[in-house]
Amino acid sequence: MDLQMDAAALSAFMEREFPQVAADFVIEEVAPMQLRVRMPVAERHLRPGGTVSGPSMFALADVGIYLAVLAMIGPQALAVTTNCSIDFMRKPAAGKDLICEARLLKLGRVLAVGDALIRSEGMDGVVARASLTYSIPPR
Repeated sequence: MDLQMDAAALSAFMEREFPQVAADFVIEEVAPMQLRVRMPVAERHLRPGGTVSGPSMFALADVGIYLAVLAMIGPQALAVTTNCSIDFMRKPAAGKDLICEARLLKLGRVLAVGDALIRSEGMDGVVARASLTYSIPPR
């Protein structure tokens, strides 16, 4: 299956459809069934103790899989998350960006299933791992 949207098209889509959060994510690489997206960590992403909050890491994983799905099916704004499981594995490095490597494991007519690995820039280990399922709207 070929890409339907590249990084520039996905970025433009985010700016148009989700202007409230588009600036929180930088699409770095898009390939068939996979994508890498960065979240520049800012003060608003932190929780007490100076680490990145769980909701911020969830948002990165969710956006990563959403964009990977759209890269394959085209601009379908109504593709929605139907399930997510996330494991927070270690504390991200203070003041460092988070990088999500999203990959689709299955892309069907109705559902897409993917994994997202989140790393903290400069750290070797994964800080969070998520498994997400998306519902794809009828075409």
